Parts: sequence; structure tokens; C-alpha cells
Amino acid sequence: MSRAERRDRDVFEYAVLRVIPRVERGESINAGVILYCRARSFLAAATHLDESRLRALDPAADVAGVRAALHAAERVCDGGTAAGPAAGDDAGRRFRWLIAPRSTVVQPGPVHTGLTADPPGELDRLLRVLVR
Repeated sequence: MSRAERRDRDVFEYAVLRVIPRVERGESINAGVILYCRARSFLAAATHLDESRLRALDPAADVAGVRAALHAAERVCDGGTAAGPAAGDDAGRRFRWLIAPRSTVVQPGPVHTGLTADPPGELDRLLRVLVR
């Protein structure tokens, strides 16, 4: 990779959204990725819930509730009025709120970093590699 190509890339942060249907068991499946790139003012989440994997961990899992929680993360990233109270916050603040530790069924994993010239493409790649 040339020096010019490295300069065209910016730092991004991401966290995987995990579904932990029975917290006491500690088992989880990956169901989404949140990616934030401050330099490009980019914040987005991409989700995919594999219902059969979820049901393998917990046959009684609330699939509709899990989907609603995943879609809520996407809405917070979008920042529109559907984001609720977070709508007025900047992208960095919304990202920090989304990655804060929780004891709910949908939890963010640890934050990782990387370099990218294409945040939307990187989000798609991470979803494909880490979730699908």
C-alpha cells in the first residue's frame, strides 16, 4: 500500500452487537455492527438476526423484542427524530451511548479500531465477516 493510499484512510471505531438471550448462561450470537468514523462524520449500524441460531440458544427467546432493540440501535445511529432523546446529540455522543455497557439481551461488545477510506463499505464488510 502506498503512502498516498494510507493518507486517504481515516480511523474508525466499531463494536459488535451481541444477543445474549439468557444472561446467566453467557452464550451469545453476533447480530450487528455499529461503526463510527469521526473524520468522515459517519455513524451507522447494520444488523442481521439469525433467528434459528437465537432459538438454538433459547427456544423461548423474544425474537420480536430482539429485532426491536436492533432496529432501535440503527435509528439512534441515523440521528433523526426516531432516535428519541439522542436525536439532538452529535454522532460521537450517540456512538458512546450505544457502546456503553448494558445488562440487557442486546449488548455491545468491546470497541475495536481500524483504518478505512470507505466507512459504509467497511460496515458491510464487518457485518459479512463478523455476523453473517
